[in-house]
Amino acid sequence: MNPGLTLAQVALPQSRAATHAVAQLATGVVTHAQWVRQVQAWCAALQQVPGQDVALYLDEPLAFAAALWGAWHAGKTPVLLSDVHPQTSAQLLPQVAACVGQLPGAIVPAHDAAVVDAVALQPLNMTQARVVLFTSGSTGMPERIEKHLAQLDAEVHALQSVFGADLVPPGVQVLATVSHHHIYGLLFRLLWPLSSGRLLGTHFARYPEELVQQLQAAPSGLLVSSPALLGRLPAQLDWGAATTGLRGVFSSGGPLSAEASMHTQQLLGHSPTEVFGSSETGGIAWRRRAEDGDVWQTLPGVALRVLDSGCLAVQSPHLPQASVWWETADRVEASPDGHSFVLLGRSDRVVKIAEKRVSLTAMERSLQAHDWVKQARAVVLEGDGASARVGMVVELAECGWQVLQQQGRRAVGQALRSVLEGVVERVALPRSWRYVEQLPVNTQSKTTQQSLLALFNPVVPQPHWLERSTTQAVAELYIQPQLRVLEGHFPGATLVPGVAQLHWVVSLGQQAFGLKSRFADVQLLKFQQPILPGDTVQLQLQWQAEKGCLQFALTSARGAHASGKLLEWRL
Repeated sequence: MNPGLTLAQVALPQSRAATHAVAQLATGVVTHAQWVRQVQAWCAALQQVPGQDVALYLDEPLAFAAALWGAWHAGKTPVLLSDVHPQTSAQLLPQVAACVGQLPGAIVPAHDAAVVDAVALQPLNMTQARVVLFTSGSTGMPERIEKHLAQLDAEVHALQSVFGADLVPPGVQVLATVSHHHIYGLLFRLLWPLSSGRLLGTHFARYPEELVQQLQAAPSGLLVSSPALLGRLPAQLDWGAATTGLRGVFSSGGPLSAEASMHTQQLLGHSPTEVFGSSETGGIAWRRRAEDGDVWQTLPGVALRVLDSGCLAVQSPHLPQASVWWETADRVEASPDGHSFVLLGRSDRVVKIAEKRVSLTAMERSLQAHDWVKQARAVVLEGDGASARVGMVVELAECGWQVLQQQGRRAVGQALRSVLEGVVERVALPRSWRYVEQLPVNTQSKTTQQSLLALFNPVVPQPHWLERSTTQAVAELYIQPQLRVLEGHFPGATLVPGVAQLHWVVSLGQQAFGLKSRFADVQLLKFQQPILPGDTVQLQLQWQAEKGCLQFALTSARGAHASGKLLEWRL
């Protein structure tokens, strides 16, 4: 089996044949020589930038990879932004010397042929070349993580040694439902394929329907996905025809349930290979449930031990210091062989509510044992003084949704509270509940504290999607009395202002169709009657890409509320 190139060699002209295929685009093959030329162009441009850190955000993986290696060869440290939201940019961009890609004031690669020709790429120093990523952390605020190229290279070669034999045929193309701006997507979509010689992952699927189309178009494919998508693949799509060339499925970002793993295997024909780890630790272990059940096998070079607290500690070449034990918050039961373990969940999060010590973890476990509940996440809702309380976000199972629709929120809340009465004292029972179709996740498939807290004081109601396609979508919105847009806009009258309704249309339109449009005009706008707290409103969306038009209508059992068309800004 070919061990692959080191990451220090990947962009060198002599490391592969000039005609070696790096990526397959709709317009044809991109060769190694063509991609190296892009790396040289970025290197030439970035060599002119004073300072060390360079912010990088590019949706297109091939261009992203060229800019990434261009920055390394220019002696810069690329800083990978997780998104381009104004809040992220405002916090991080003042800390960098320049921007690359879809960022304000971004520089462009060098175009002068003589300047590009003059760039002589040399092997990278893997202990000096670095990349900066961000993870949400426990508070939801971005936390900076710095990785040396040696750490990433060790992880890439660990993956190749364990899984490379299954992916030997040439032309294996990476398909993905995860972003390459985070560690999992970066490793599996870019670094590992470029090192091992597979076709770079240039395709991104937001929806199962897109994934089916991309699988059908790839003669030989490797799917890099997440628990959030794999657990919800719709069975009615033609997966049989789409997966004839599928070589394997990877999942990371959180453990797959046994049910979701079996569901994926039935539809895609492969038991997902799950990789366990974190942004800080890198990959720790892996499993395929069909073969290993609940047991995780450590990756090559990873040593483990169990602390007195029952939590896992690891030594790994994927860490900044390979000889130092890194303590995690994951409780495990280790096997006698010292190379495998079973996860028992996260360590207890103990908080004080009304002077009582409460285990949020114990509350979540108790609820998740109930037939109505798929997943539960507890958060502390801060108040003044002693008024802090527990809020519970519940992802309901199908039978739970049926009970909710038949008996209402009050009955479901009372039933679930009764489950917890034997776990915590009554004074600490959750007083606020949110029922969701899916726990909110970011592009890393992580559920953050920040995203959970936002559900208790939201700007946009949590959508329950009834229909989604590339051109049409229907969402049901419950108007919670705590909705932030209801606060003080109209003195003496609590209702949803029209400007907030338009914000919902834009936000949910972007979510439904993956839009990045800026809208410049609204036409045929009508507000027929107000939307009030307690209403359940249906939002109908239609996207006409050729016209750049997002058509919408808001209705409820009381009739029509609003309708109109938003037109995107175009040059």
